[in-house]
Amino acid sequence: MSADRNSVLKLKFQALHSAIVDNVNATDVVDFLFHERVLGKEDTRELHLEKDPQQQCRDLLALLHTSENRQAFIHFYHAIKNEPHLQWLIDRIDEYRDQSVTTLVQQRYINDKRGKELFQQCVNLNKGL
Repeated sequence: MSADRNSVLKLKFQALHSAIVDNVNATDVVDFLFHERVLGKEDTRELHLEKDPQQQCRDLLALLHTSENRQAFIHFYHAIKNEPHLQWLIDRIDEYRDQSVTTLVQQRYINDKRGKELFQQCVNLNKGL
């Protein structure tokens, strides 16, 4: 079930990409993501070398989208949740639990078998959240 939750969060973060880039300081969450084995030491080092905070966050998001960690976005969600000043962003992420997530999944995946399964799981997750 966590892989499904990760997929839903991935879609939510993608939908909120601009808000995340503008408001999340990647430096604040990189160590947490390294600890959770979402990021490797090279990724962490390269992110710390980037001086522009928005580019650093864009790079972080790109790494999350390619991470082999099957819970990358779950860990990112928890990292953001640990930052009290970002509670409003957690609220926005959580607001996507209704029809908007279902619509995102439909638009992206409904034409393939895995997409149909993910769509049904999103519907079930939305009912149970």
